[in-house]
Amino acid sequence: MTSILTHLRIVLIGFCMGAADLVPGVSGGTVAFVGGIYDRLINGLKSLDVVTLRLLLKGRLAAVFERVPVVFFLTLGAGLITAILSLSHPLSALFKSHPVQLWTFFFGLVLGSILLLAKETWRWRVVDWIAFIVAAAVTYWLVGLHTMQTPPTLPLLFLSGAIAICAMILPGISGSYLLVILGKYHQVLEALNHRDFAALGAFIAGIIVGILSFVRVVSWLLRTWRQVTLVALTGIMAGALRTVWPWKETIATRINSRGEEVPLTQINIFPEAGASAFVTALPWLVAGLVAVVLLSRLNPADKKVSPTGSAG
Repeated sequence: MTSILTHLRIVLIGFCMGAADLVPGVSGGTVAFVGGIYDRLINGLKSLDVVTLRLLLKGRLAAVFERVPVVFFLTLGAGLITAILSLSHPLSALFKSHPVQLWTFFFGLVLGSILLLAKETWRWRVVDWIAFIVAAAVTYWLVGLHTMQTPPTLPLLFLSGAIAICAMILPGISGSYLLVILGKYHQVLEALNHRDFAALGAFIAGIIVGILSFVRVVSWLLRTWRQVTLVALTGIMAGALRTVWPWKETIATRINSRGEEVPLTQINIFPEAGASAFVTALPWLVAGLVAVVLLSRLNPADKKVSPTGSAG
């Protein structure tokens, strides 16, 4: 029974990660962190290496299952895919009809994640404060960049895939949002719609290279300098609050795959209604904070992670 509940928790966390990844500016990595599975996710991804590939090619499936947390990935993936398939249209509709309320909810979700992680890593030393400030400032600058105009070449698609997947691993930074900044979001969608296998192959190759290399960096940092790394990740989430500010003005649009005009570049503004707008949005902010508390309770108690980052 305990095992079933643990798998259901992972499915639910995966569902929440999928919902977060559907929102440009919100990272599924944030949800993984709050849900208490970030270390397991990083270590699991790290196991997808050349050794695992050799075992798979030799047909040694038992050894693959022993080395790779296949069940964990399957349960997490089930929740993720379910969220993407079931929530893409409702979220799109809500962003059109109630954008401020939805952005406020996600602002509360990210803010609550920052407060929760800060509480778990407190007390901060001088080096922690420096890491937090630098990470927050760099992220704030990065997510504020305007869309670049880059040529549609295969090497740039490869590089974009590597950068985007690295962002998805980090809490706070949205990989899809970085694709927008790099000017590759629309190109990737067009490649999917027109079955451009050369472009998709370059993009997927970048994802594979990025994820196999970057997870090792993150795993090493968590194992070697865990405290300061966690504080830096908190700073990344703080800087990323810029992307989920509820009140925005669209300064550039694009035509999506369905022929609809959708925002491409937006800037943050203060609401014209002033203080009353903040009061109206407050319940949605509280709802986001409450969602973080509930999500943190999904942390599987029987899969605690030791300070070194390995499952205990």
